[in-house]
Parts: sequence; structure tokens; C-alpha cells
Amino acid sequence: MRYEDSRLSMGCAYSIVIYGDDTQRLARIVSAAFDEVDRIDQLMSHYKPESPLSRINRDGAGGPVKVEPELFHFIEESLRYSRESEGAFDITVGPLMKAWGFFRGEGRVPQPAEIFELRRRVGYQHVILNADGKTIHFDRPGVELDLGGIAKGYAVDRVVSLLKRHKIAAALISACGSTLYGMGKPPDGEGWEVKIQNPIDASKVALTVSLKDQALSVSGGDEKFFEIGGVRYGHIMNPRTGWPVENMLSVAVLTGSGTAGDALDNVFYVQGIEQSRELLKRLPPTEVFFFLPEVGQRWKMVRLKN
Repeated sequence: MRYEDSRLSMGCAYSIVIYGDDTQRLARIVSAAFDEVDRIDQLMSHYKPESPLSRINRDGAGGPVKVEPELFHFIEESLRYSRESEGAFDITVGPLMKAWGFFRGEGRVPQPAEIFELRRRVGYQHVILNADGKTIHFDRPGVELDLGGIAKGYAVDRVVSLLKRHKIAAALISACGSTLYGMGKPPDGEGWEVKIQNPIDASKVALTVSLKDQALSVSGGDEKFFEIGGVRYGHIMNPRTGWPVENMLSVAVLTGSGTAGDALDNVFYVQGIEQSRELLKRLPPTEVFFFLPEVGQRWKMVRLKN
């Protein structure tokens, strides 16, 4: 028996397809799963002034802020991805996102001097963690944490854990269509068939992948962008330069968890193909698809796998 539902959370639609024997039981489980996503949003949103993450952003420069264990460990994990990617993924990128107008969607190109100044406030090295006391502080004013590039994947993983506790064997969880996890397999297939859209024409399909106990995360410059003077600026920022990434259309990552996929699609997008080859050697089983622009509204795909 198939049951499907969706709910708006974290600023987009989460959906769950699930199989079982009792529709009412499935409905209760899916509702509890969406409640878990809402809880994570309340914990980790930098848009909600009352969230624990917003409190860290307000008070972190003034001294150590006591953080509940779940959020502390998640920030600790996020910073690990920053270190391993040498800053290609960085949860302190928020000030740059605001300066470029991606925080509220108004789109602008900052002056070089403004970017230079903002880069002094961006960098995972400015976040000081005390594991014993579960405290976080910033070593300079103006540093902010933005978990938007990884929290959706974490929410997917939390839903997977909840469904497993309820002995669900087959489910597909989607966070906004950009991070998905296929649990087990549907009754009519060997895996969950998921389509990755054409990076030039969203009405077409570039690639279909089959998920079985695996996550897919997709990051693309067409999710949020603006154009000024005939130049298109996408929302995926290179924290090391302060500018949006160029010459990349989208990146899709197949890996073991939503959290890893959510972080790595940004890492690979920023690093590009050659740097990503080296990082892949140090990762658990991971597959990456790069969609690159070519002349004349065309694109090509490069696949890497460790």
C-alpha cells in the first residue's frame, strides 16, 4: 500500500512516499516525520530570530554561547566539511550571501572594496568550539553561521532514522527536490527512479538515477540567480573569493547520507572537476555528475566515481 504526503518547511516543500500495510498508520508516521523536519527548522534557521542558531549569531562575538548538544555536534560536523574542503564549503558565508542580495532575493553586485571587507568576516577558522562545555564563539565581530547549505540534508537523514524506527522498509524522502533519499526499494522496482533535470531546459531530463539506501543531492546555479548588465549571477558562492561560482551549471552527488550529499554538492560545485578528483579519494563511496556549459546553449556531463 502506497501513501504520499507533503508539507512546507525550511522554505520549501518536503515530500514523502512510503509503503506499508495500514494507511492510517502510515499517515501518522509521515506526519511525525514532517514534525521532525519542522523541529530542525526551528533549531537551525537563521531566518527565525528566536532560533538557537540566531542566538549564536547575535551573541557569538561577545563570548562563548552555550549550545544544546544536537546543534553543537551538527555545527562541528559542518566545520569538518569546511576543513576537508579547505573552505569550499563554509557555513560562515552568510555575510557574502546578504551582500549579493541572495538572503532576501533583491540581487546586487557589491563593490570590490565591500567584498574585500566582508571576506575578513568569512571563514570557518573564526568559529571557536569548546567540546567540553558545548560552547561556540566567534573570534571577531560580524561572523554569522548559515546552515542553509546542509540542514536540509540533515533533516532528510533524521526522517530516514525515524522511518527505520517504525520498521518502514521502503520510502522516498525529498527535501525541495534537491536532496532525496531512497530507502529500500518500491514494490515495482529495484530502486527509486529519480530524474535529474536538464541544466539548460528544466522541462527536460538530463539523467535518471536509481536510489536504494542512497542519497542524491543536486546543486545548481538556476535555483536562485539574478542578471545585471547581461551577466547572470548564481547563488552558489565561492567563500574563498567572495564571488559566485562561474562556468558550472549544476552538480549532482550520490552518496550515503543527505547531510554528506548536501555539503558535498556545494564542495564539488566550488572546487570543479580537477580538485574534486583528489577529494573523492578520501571519501566513502561517492559518485559525482558535473554539468558544464558549452557554446550555443549546450552542456556536457562529466562523471567521477571513487
